[in-house]
Amino acid sequence: MNPRDPGVPVGPEFLVIQLARFGDLIQTKRLVASLSAQGRVHLLVDRSLTDLARLVYPGVTVHGLAAHGTYGPDILARVHDDLETVAGTLFHRVYNLNFSGMNFALAAMFPARAVRGYRQEAGQRLMDAWPAQVMRWTRSRATAGLNLVDVWGLYADEPLPPDCVNPPAGPRGGGLGVVMAGQNARRSLPAQVLAPLVQAAMGRAGKGPITLLGAGAERRAAKELTALLPAALRGQVRDLVGRTDWRALVDVVGGLDLVLTPDTGTMHLAAHLGVPVMAFFLSSAWCHETGPYGQGHHVLQATTDCAPCLETAPCPHDVACRRVFADPAVLRRVSGRATGEMPAGCALMASGFDGLGATFTAVAGVDAGAGRRRAFRAMAAACAGVPGPGTGELATDEFWMLERDWMLPQTLRGRAHE
Repeated sequence: MNPRDPGVPVGPEFLVIQLARFGDLIQTKRLVASLSAQGRVHLLVDRSLTDLARLVYPGVTVHGLAAHGTYGPDILARVHDDLETVAGTLFHRVYNLNFSGMNFALAAMFPARAVRGYRQEAGQRLMDAWPAQVMRWTRSRATAGLNLVDVWGLYADEPLPPDCVNPPAGPRGGGLGVVMAGQNARRSLPAQVLAPLVQAAMGRAGKGPITLLGAGAERRAAKELTALLPAALRGQVRDLVGRTDWRALVDVVGGLDLVLTPDTGTMHLAAHLGVPVMAFFLSSAWCHETGPYGQGHHVLQATTDCAPCLETAPCPHDVACRRVFADPAVLRRVSGRATGEMPAGCALMASGFDGLGATFTAVAGVDAGAGRRRAFRAMAAACAGVPGPGTGELATDEFWMLERDWMLPQTLRGRAHE
């Protein structure tokens, strides 16, 4: 029986190991929600995210681990202390989601047959068929694209339907939120480009205030942005950059009418809370992979021939994909005035769903890979064992599937070791 409620039987206990950053924690929601419908879920995260995890997943048992930013001779002892409770729990299944040395080491704490994702067995590091397949698909990012929420959500034996993960987006009355920058500088916009977008987004939001959000390192950029806004808007700015803890961030974002943002954790938090997002994706950011999850969101996607790029490689074009966001036609779309053609190199994408998960469809501009992506999604749905997009088209190529992928014991979602 359940010790918290003697009248409720205890179901299976699951452990999800998610040691990545803010946005990844939010994007684990489909998996966590799917498992919560079957039993009790434990979530192991970096210690810096435990408070946020408890806010986002109130019914989940959250454990913290010194996974980032901890060095020195005492690291093994500290990790051992962090894991004492986890090690003492008998889990029906462990979902190990990150490809890292620490994740492989953690997997060794559990029976290999119980671990999904990345595990150690007989001294070898092994990867299940599902994450291996997803990694192969990233070789063809422009025409593939599976949302990360679905990549992790489809680990579950009974994944929650995609339209049940996040609430439909709708304004909450608190004006416009502006996220200053993402983790990678190439995915963000300088103040000179961002200021006209903010002004246009106010036309869509309809009313103030303008709440600036971000880390403390972005305070100078926030001041530059404010100075570039028209005088009538400067008085409406509420600068909270570097001034919110997790509780305050959830409260502020949850009350907004619209969030203007690059690909950030705050963007995923807004989608989790059902707040409309107007995102701008450029450089390595690709809406088909990490766009806001749910109905009612939009992404301005840079669609230059080199997109999406590899952010760790130098850009030979001086981040030319930034320039399109200053185009008047783009600004009109952001303001909600659906007139005129979009410039080459940019498409306005609207969020939606098919049987596999989240989709983004061009409502203005050109998405040259749309047809091939539909064929990819039909194939990926067949591989995952979930309903496809319904086109009846099932195409493959050497980057998508190999003959051995359809052969036993490589069963659905990577259960090859059962």
